[in-house]
Amino acid sequence: MIRCVIIDDEPLALEISKSFIEKIPQLQLIGSFTDAIEGVEFIRKQKPEILFLDIQMPDVNGIQLLKSLDINPVTIFTTAYSQYALDGFDLDAADYLLKPFSFERFERAVNKAIQLHEQHSQLLKNKELAEFFFVKSEYQQIKINVADVRYMEGLDDYVKIHVKEGRPILTLMSLKNMLEKLSGLPFQRVHRSFIVPLHQVKAVRNKKIVLLDATEIPIGASYADEVNKWLKGN
Repeated sequence: MIRCVIIDDEPLALEISKSFIEKIPQLQLIGSFTDAIEGVEFIRKQKPEILFLDIQMPDVNGIQLLKSLDINPVTIFTTAYSQYALDGFDLDAADYLLKPFSFERFERAVNKAIQLHEQHSQLLKNKELAEFFFVKSEYQQIKINVADVRYMEGLDDYVKIHVKEGRPILTLMSLKNMLEKLSGLPFQRVHRSFIVPLHQVKAVRNKKIVLLDATEIPIGASYADEVNKWLKGN
């Protein structure tokens, strides 16, 4: 369920939005407010995923309210004044509903908001995945920060992970399986025996990758094209 909140100083408009939300199975209404100040406090504590926000309210303008938040819910503006539409879209609102609006129009806006929410969630997930990964070593799962990896070296049935500080970490795994594990992260196999992270690449010369610490990693002939594509794409 995607949690949502309504802030609208018009009781009738608020009730209409509530009734529409009840018809959409993906949504869970966790709060509705005619008082914008109370609504803001609730949003800061509960951090909803979607916000239905009126613009013209007596205590605060909805656009100013959204700018004041330190969180970023996907927002659908609802208002009787069309002149605010441009300002709303400037804040990357999912949609702008001009009152009175039908359920069909409301549903279209919600579908946009759900899609944006899913995109934001995936970006956050990718960001989290990009920060670290786990490998099994010495009978335990060890967390390795991506930023700490210098390079990886294949040794028969093992991968030796060279890190910035401390001794290398040895894990029972092939380089092929390691690369699959790192899918979506900024690593590239550059040789049958080496995987390199993008953040460590300082230069490429004489068919070798030079790392920030001056370590030189050979580029295998069969990997040269992929390495060039990787570097050009970044």
